[in-house]
Amino acid sequence: MAKKRSHPIKKWSTIDLHIHTPASSDYQQKDITYLDILLQAEKRGLDIIAFTDHNTVAGYRQMRDEIEQLEFLESLNRLMADERSKLEEYHRLRDKILILPGIEFTATFGFHILGIFHPDKSVRDIEHLLIDLNIPRDQLDNGSATVGATSDVLTAYRRIAEEGGLVIAAHANSSNGVAMRGFPFGGQTKIAYTQDSNLHALEVTDLEQKGRRTTAGFFSGTKPEYPRRMHCIQGSDAHYSVSTQQRKKIMGVGDRATEVLIPDVSFEAIFDLFKSNDFARTRPHRQQQGQAYDFVQNARDEGTNIVQDFHEGLSIRGGKRYAIIADVCAFANTNGGTLYVGLNDDLKKPVIGLNDPDRAKADLDKEISNRISPPLQCTLDVHSTGSKKVVRILVPRGDDPPYAIDDSKIYVRSEAETGLAVRDEIVDLVSRGSARQLALTPELLEATVVGEPPARLEKVKDDTEFSPKTGVEVVSTIDRGGTKYYTLRDLRNGNVVKNVTHKSARRLWLYAISQYDKLSPDLNHTSISWQGNFGLLSRGKKNKRSRYDFIQRSPEGYRYYFGVTEDGIHGPWKELVGQDDE
Repeated sequence: MAKKRSHPIKKWSTIDLHIHTPASSDYQQKDITYLDILLQAEKRGLDIIAFTDHNTVAGYRQMRDEIEQLEFLESLNRLMADERSKLEEYHRLRDKILILPGIEFTATFGFHILGIFHPDKSVRDIEHLLIDLNIPRDQLDNGSATVGATSDVLTAYRRIAEEGGLVIAAHANSSNGVAMRGFPFGGQTKIAYTQDSNLHALEVTDLEQKGRRTTAGFFSGTKPEYPRRMHCIQGSDAHYSVSTQQRKKIMGVGDRATEVLIPDVSFEAIFDLFKSNDFARTRPHRQQQGQAYDFVQNARDEGTNIVQDFHEGLSIRGGKRYAIIADVCAFANTNGGTLYVGLNDDLKKPVIGLNDPDRAKADLDKEISNRISPPLQCTLDVHSTGSKKVVRILVPRGDDPPYAIDDSKIYVRSEAETGLAVRDEIVDLVSRGSARQLALTPELLEATVVGEPPARLEKVKDDTEFSPKTGVEVVSTIDRGGTKYYTLRDLRNGNVVKNVTHKSARRLWLYAISQYDKLSPDLNHTSISWQGNFGLLSRGKKNKRSRYDFIQRSPEGYRYYFGVTEDGIHGPWKELVGQDDE
């Protein structure tokens, strides 16, 4: 009888993947040794560290050379007492702490990118990579952050990944970070720099803060322009061994570390974690031991959104199990996501939990396998929150859409809502799947599969500079035999959907067309708060969040936006509703 395969038990390990050494020209303590840095890492309880000097691997090389020189003297029996003590400390610390070679590369426009490599990666290979990224040969050992014209961000991501490295955007939300705070440009560039498939994680400075306005909250997969959820970690960016009272804001080794749940302390375990869609296995390092961490409760605090939902039960009666399967299908067709079964998102209600979570997990796994096609590889596991057991389902963004239940029912996700896909959404899903298979862009497929859109729709799709980022725009309406058909642009994803009726409209769409129908034919007699070409039709609240209806004057006439949430407000709309720019 075959032995049942056991999975390694995961444990929390503490990492700091952004540590400088005296090999960086801006290091602040030139008298510090590499052994001092390792001793401080031990003192801070770090399990994995990376030496990431500016555009050089010289620090890691010098530490390794020092150890090899001591080992050579030992082989000749020529070690002095202090040298023997130093070598023993090196061996002890290297057995206790995994030390990874790395770089902090300065790309064009000064953006900083961390490349972290396997400990078996040769220093020479990393130096060849730096030369390939246009670091001058005569500056390879300088450790300077300013090295002239180098390679662009996306090229750096790709080349580091091709060399087997872990690619992390350094301090992404602050100076020299790819999130480009305070930069005079952004838009598509910012999207590309933070959503590229070769980028494994973002290093942020506000990981311990909570809320939708944090960097991790922004890149949680809930923003239409940023559908890929990003792993967010923190690192010390230490230019000192130890911070002092005089320099509280300057980090020492391990002052801003991350905890990761991994099966073993290895580069492979870290790499696999950041390649996965499990975002519950990273957390800011708690300096005070014994603090409980309940990621299920944290998820519940965030509530239901486009990449997360909750279900109290999974009984077949009442359609509860089908609702879970529909969410799985919708997540696969949209941005992926996480489902929690055994609780709802109402913080006022107690967590019910599941009496037999292992049986529930097996039943749900079977349902997903039998009912969703094409095959979809989800991860199901059991977790505790408080004293209750719940099942978590990790759903990837599918590579072969559209995904359907029972071969015919195709669902998609919009904000916190799962609904049946309409024709244009199904066409878009087919285009996405075809683009992957044929290596064509979605734009090219739109021309070959869908045909050229009407000129009016093309103009609407192109003229989006001032459009809100959430809500729905009612583009046009036509009456056919007494039934109104609407053309809508879903501002959450930019998709233009035609032939929507009151019967086929999902909740937000239905709200938009219902509000549109209520507008007075003569807008001059409608109470509108105008500020230039931007007008506020109404404001209200939905699920405790502000929601706005807007109107905009344009050369083609008026444009109407309904159900816009705070996340979608920017530029002139912020001024209109009295919202300050962050």
